[in-house]
Amino acid sequence: MGNKKIELMTVGGGCFWCTEAVFQAVKGVEKVVSGYSGGKAPGKPTYREICSGLTGHAEVVQVTFDANSISYKDLLTVFMTSHDPTTLNRQGGDVGTQYRSVIYYHNDTQKEMAETVIENLSKYFDNSIVTEISPLKIFYEAEDYHQDYYENNKSQGYCSFVITPKLTKLRQMHADKLK
Repeated sequence: MGNKKIELMTVGGGCFWCTEAVFQAVKGVEKVVSGYSGGKAPGKPTYREICSGLTGHAEVVQVTFDANSISYKDLLTVFMTSHDPTTLNRQGGDVGTQYRSVIYYHNDTQKEMAETVIENLSKYFDNSIVTEISPLKIFYEAEDYHQDYYENNKSQGYCSFVITPKLTKLRQMHADKLK
C-alpha cells in the first residue's frame, strides 16, 4: 500500500466508552483516544466534573485515521449510524449535555462533509437529526482508566449490555469497513 495520510476526527455520541469501541474496530483507524471537548469551564476538566453536566463539555473520542484506507465521510457514516443522532443530550440511559451528539470539525472541509453526511442520512431517521457541528477548539484527553475501556472491561455490566450489542450492530451494518 502507499503512504499513509494521517488525519484526525473528533466526535461525541454519548458515552465515550461506546464510541471508542466502535472506532477501534474500523479499518484505517490508527488510534482512538477518549476525552472531553466543547466546554466553557477553565482548565482541564475531570470525569467527575464532566458528569456533573456543569462544565459544558461533551464526552468525545479523537480518532487518528489513515485517509488512504478509510475516508472521513465513511467514518462519519459509521458514527452517525452507531448512535442515535436524533435524541438531544441523551443516548439510551445516559442523559445530559455531556452525552450530546456532536461533530467537532478540524477544518472547513470536515465541516462541509459533516453537513453533507447529515443531510444525506436524515431521510433514514424518523426524527430530525440534532447532531451539533462545531469547530474543535480544544481536546482534553480523559483519565487513563477510560482509555481502551471496553477492551479492558468486557465483562462489566455496562459493556455487556450496552457496548457489545452496539458492536454487533456495527458488524451487521458496516462489515466492509471493519478490521
